[in-house]
Amino acid sequence: MDKPLNQRAWLFVLPVVLMVAFSALVPLMTVVNYSVQDILGPEQRVFVGNEWYKKVLTDPELHGALSRQLLYSAVVLITELPLGVAIALCIPLSGAGSSLALVFLGLPLLIPWNVVGTIWQMFARGDIGLLGVLINGLGVDYNYTASSVAAWLTVLIMDIWHWTPLVALLAYAGLRSIPDAYYQAAHIDGASRLAIFRHIELPKLKGVLTIAVLLRFMDSFMIYTEPFVLTGGGPGNSTTFLSQYLTRLAVGQFDLGPAAAFSIVYFLVILLFSYVFYTVMTREG
Repeated sequence: MDKPLNQRAWLFVLPVVLMVAFSALVPLMTVVNYSVQDILGPEQRVFVGNEWYKKVLTDPELHGALSRQLLYSAVVLITELPLGVAIALCIPLSGAGSSLALVFLGLPLLIPWNVVGTIWQMFARGDIGLLGVLINGLGVDYNYTASSVAAWLTVLIMDIWHWTPLVALLAYAGLRSIPDAYYQAAHIDGASRLAIFRHIELPKLKGVLTIAVLLRFMDSFMIYTEPFVLTGGGPGNSTTFLSQYLTRLAVGQFDLGPAAAFSIVYFLVILLFSYVFYTVMTREG
């Protein structure tokens, strides 16, 4: 006798579907609608097709912001992932030292993004900031408000300080999940510390590192608050990233059509890179 099919379980999914629809899909469709229209006024709109997309994609300022954004995200991933794993390997797996290390490690993650920018704005000042005075005292002409290189390095170091603990905590959780039997077998075989990391720990960290790569890429590619507070996008446009370019279009110039078109392109670029990263890191072999 066939068991009757009960579809009432789908009712449990309905709240989630409604929440996603109203929090994501409806705003997204609104942005898509704006991206193909010229908003002349509250009741005046003209359909322009893909004109705003052509304008945005051929904008030299966008190309510059995209180049800076890609370089920034690449440096963030190359720096924070190995550093976070190295820190996790140094934390004891048990004991009071482990708890104390985790508490101190997680402190930067508790600081709001705008406060992080303010802290580093004062910390890196060449006249009163501890970091700025120290670097200038070594004979290096350091001024992040006047030098593009100094501004870039300051924003990058700020991001590393703020977000490397996240990678370290994820890696530490992955290390804690490895059974002791693996380490015991490695010690019996006389494996070196490097061999244990390469053949036991690193493969077991693949899942958490995939999460870390996706989180850090998406966050670094959408970064706005910290560099905006610290440098305001300057000197010049040296630290103007895509999110700041979008804000200038939508808020500063009130060009809703181009801003909406750029938002769609921005969303698709993040989606594409995240898919590529996920596919590469979860591929077998």
